[in-house]
Amino acid sequence: MGHYTGAKARINRRLGAAVFENAGALRAFEKRDFPPGMHTRRKKPTIYGTALTEKQKIKYYYGLRERQLRKYFTEGRRLKGNTGENLLVLCERRLDNVVRRAGFVSTRPQARQGVVHGHFQLNGRKVNKPSIMVKPGDVITLRNRPNLQKVYRDIVDSTSTEGCDWISFDEKELKAIVTSLPTFDDVSLPVEVNQVVAFLSR
Repeated sequence: MGHYTGAKARINRRLGAAVFENAGALRAFEKRDFPPGMHTRRKKPTIYGTALTEKQKIKYYYGLRERQLRKYFTEGRRLKGNTGENLLVLCERRLDNVVRRAGFVSTRPQARQGVVHGHFQLNGRKVNKPSIMVKPGDVITLRNRPNLQKVYRDIVDSTSTEGCDWISFDEKELKAIVTSLPTFDDVSLPVEVNQVVAFLSR
């Protein structure tokens, strides 16, 4: 699922959350905030079905495959504290998510594409792996190519992004600095993470 190319509005409606942030998907979700398909009376969701939906929210939101999600889950169990919170914090630390949260782009798929195509540098070195885990002090910049500078300048100027407490973004220089590790309070995805932990522990 890492690179989902299907109907994003349909996924938003099915999961009941705006996991895809592009304008078309958000508009469709706002107009029809009910699941897609023939709208006959639906059965009450089971505990398993509800937990699966919550897990799918995380996978689509961060663009993860099942194996990647389980890897973060295993790592989250090893760390001190709440496993579910640790899982989401690890997802937040992914480079593609940081590019999105900083404000370089307006959606996570855009961020993932930019990283994979080598548009960004991490601490002065070109990178192309969206799954890189950032740490405090890391500096993310664009490669010094005029065409890239223009593309991302246009995106930044046309997109209003909410600030992020753990990332400092210089819009003029197009540079982001990770000032601290994110906490569970910094996670922007509304998800019942304890249900996800129970599902992945099965």
